[in-house]
Amino acid sequence: MASPSWVLNRWLLRGEWAAHPLRALMAIAAIALGVAMGFAIHLINAAAFNEFSAAVRSLSGQSDLQVRAASGFIDENRYPQLAQHEGVTVASPVLELDAVVPGQSNALRLLGIDIFRAALVAPDLLPSAGEDKPFDALADDAIFLSPAAMAWLNVKTGDRLALRSGTDTVDLRVAGGIASARPGQRLAVMDVGAAQWRFKRLGQLSRIDLKLAEGVNRERFRQELARELGTGLLVTESQEQQERSANMSRAYRVNLNVLALVALFTGAFLVFSTQALSVLRRRSQLALLRVLGLSRRRVLLQILLEGGLLGVAGAVLGLALGYALAALALRFFGGDLGGGFFPGIRPSVQFAPVAALVFLLLGIGVALLGCASPAWEAARARPAAALKAGSEDVALSRLAKPWPALILLLLGAVLSQLPPVAGLPIFGYLAVALLLIGGIGLMPRLAALMFGALSRRGSDRVVPALSLARLANAPNQASIALGGILSSFSLMVAMAIMVDSFRVSVDEWLGQVLSADVYVRASSGGATTGALGPVQQQALAATPGVRRIEFLKAQQLTLAAGQAPVALIARPIDPGDPGRTLPLLGKGTPPILPAGAVPVWISEAMVDLYGYAAGREVSLPFGPAGTRFLVAGIWRDYARQGGAIQMRLEDYRHLSGDTDVNDAGIWLAPGASAESVIARIRGLPFGPALEISQPGEIRAVSLRIFDRSFAITYLLEAVAIVIGLFGVAATFSAQTLARAREFGMLRHVGVTRRQILGMLAAEGGMLALLGILTGFALGGCISLILVYIVNPQSFHWTMELHVPWGSLMAVAAALLLSAGLTALLAGRQAVAGSAVRAVREDW
Repeated sequence: MASPSWVLNRWLLRGEWAAHPLRALMAIAAIALGVAMGFAIHLINAAAFNEFSAAVRSLSGQSDLQVRAASGFIDENRYPQLAQHEGVTVASPVLELDAVVPGQSNALRLLGIDIFRAALVAPDLLPSAGEDKPFDALADDAIFLSPAAMAWLNVKTGDRLALRSGTDTVDLRVAGGIASARPGQRLAVMDVGAAQWRFKRLGQLSRIDLKLAEGVNRERFRQELARELGTGLLVTESQEQQERSANMSRAYRVNLNVLALVALFTGAFLVFSTQALSVLRRRSQLALLRVLGLSRRRVLLQILLEGGLLGVAGAVLGLALGYALAALALRFFGGDLGGGFFPGIRPSVQFAPVAALVFLLLGIGVALLGCASPAWEAARARPAAALKAGSEDVALSRLAKPWPALILLLLGAVLSQLPPVAGLPIFGYLAVALLLIGGIGLMPRLAALMFGALSRRGSDRVVPALSLARLANAPNQASIALGGILSSFSLMVAMAIMVDSFRVSVDEWLGQVLSADVYVRASSGGATTGALGPVQQQALAATPGVRRIEFLKAQQLTLAAGQAPVALIARPIDPGDPGRTLPLLGKGTPPILPAGAVPVWISEAMVDLYGYAAGREVSLPFGPAGTRFLVAGIWRDYARQGGAIQMRLEDYRHLSGDTDVNDAGIWLAPGASAESVIARIRGLPFGPALEISQPGEIRAVSLRIFDRSFAITYLLEAVAIVIGLFGVAATFSAQTLARAREFGMLRHVGVTRRQILGMLAAEGGMLALLGILTGFALGGCISLILVYIVNPQSFHWTMELHVPWGSLMAVAAALLLSAGLTALLAGRQAVAGSAVRAVREDW
């Protein structure tokens, strides 16, 4: 037999939810959406990262250490030295290339291996040749493809495959597959000697995998070998590549999780408004229970139980929905989420019990937090005062104290100035949360001041006078509706300003860097096998209609084992006026170059990641030993999060002896058209191997990539807005229905139903307008933190502030209209009954 206390709890729960099921469902839906988005993003990120890490491990195999060049390739003469080094049992040479595939926008990862050595270090890379052709693995024209690569290229064993080396075509035979390749991994393998010959990399290796003898101290051996090899070579562990990928994608993944928590925060406020209005509506009922002997503790636990059950239902539903969303997203869109950090993999969703428990507790905790204040108020209310009608706004008087909110705002401003923690803007996130909570906490005082001032001015019309009187004398109840509007609209304003600022800044940056009329590229999609030699460069420069041509060479430098490679870009730059070529930050005078120093210009990321600064001499693993490099300026770069260094093309050629280039920018002669020049370039012997674009095409593609990268951001922002609109609707409807007795009294003294409906519409409109205006101010402040604090600390680049007034005004108008309509529709139900019945409880 159930205890009397449990029977009472069940009656109260069943009665409340039976009387207002829609509000309970909206609160559950809000929690479910927040938990679902957060859990789905976590599962997608975890699946993508785990699959990418597994793919990296399969490429590295069982090697203990890897020797790589800090820039370019390793001289293959290093291989026998390392193979015979004391403490090394196996050394496996590897040539890594990203090969150009004609007709494809992405490159094919190609590994040249010694199959006899790879069998001892990385057996997953071994090709599977046919039984009748056991020596195909050593053939100079044989290439082996993973199942994903075969499907992507639409080829099978025995077909021919054309790849590109420079501007020449390399015709290869698909001799078999790679049985142990990871699902979705686009990979090709061929003999290392054949790869060197076919792709003009004779004498060059990308890395040498080392397997150490048993008992050798790996860390000590690594340090000694690094000293022995010098600064031009790096000794790394295979897991460091996984760490580099994790570091590159961490800020992106954390920002997505924070955005998901924004939706959950908005849901928490919806729970607060739902429970607060429920407690106010049942204030006299709870007081009567107190008179009949129910303790304060039981009242407190009852309200917390109601909120906790909403949290449990929402969190469980959110976990199921989040898992389904993650599975669908991974199946149809992959695990990239638009960020471009995990290409070439096909992850599958795996249920994460620990993460599920965390999000379950988070959903329940958010619901309990949302109902904590209403529960405390219900428990501490004096029964005699609570039994009287009209004391509802007094119950919320604690909300009107401004000091806690002001302290939170001040603390948020202080936290916004603190540096990042482990490369993440933790204090920036906390500052945003404190500003938002502090802004919502100020709404009761702000509503009292604004509506009180308007009410004192008076009005001769009935509807405005009644509306202002109500809002001025019950500001605490009005603040609940205001808080719902403010929480959703201010976050929407902040996110819209941040995204638009980023997009406009990227668009303007593209306009600066794309100054030529036509761009020619030897390879695309990150490929490394395409190049333009001196002969091709001369042919392009001599093309009729070309007034000026500038060539560009790009390669990678590894400055630190735990960081992603830095892009080294060589192009014609005038040291006296570098701003003509580079989007420099600031317009200061270029520093005076010391004798023998080579000027370089660094991106903003180099300042944060490596501590470089303008005017400082730096050491780079490039060129002859002892070469001095001077940072001559800092430029803005939105394309390379890991950092980039630019130098003059003549300095690059002098230091490296490399005369090949990757890209060319062409300025047209007067009267020449881009179409005619492009047609002439296509007619060159090597013309079909080139990718030719105009600035407008490159800009359009870049902005499409930008929008795709922020698609998940737009979705999370939309979810937060929808939850906020649910909250506005629930709050207005609950407050309106709770005022049935007030409306009955007004009708007794001569106020018509039409005037009451007009009063409600006016109240809803004025509350929404105040919330929107405050949301603009608060959202603007939060956007400053996002633009100037969170974004630079996360991605190491800055941007200019831009406000999308058009879209913000459209959303504000929709919110204003929805608030007025919600109040009006709820009012029609509240005034539909008899005026006598509405006031009978006051007799």
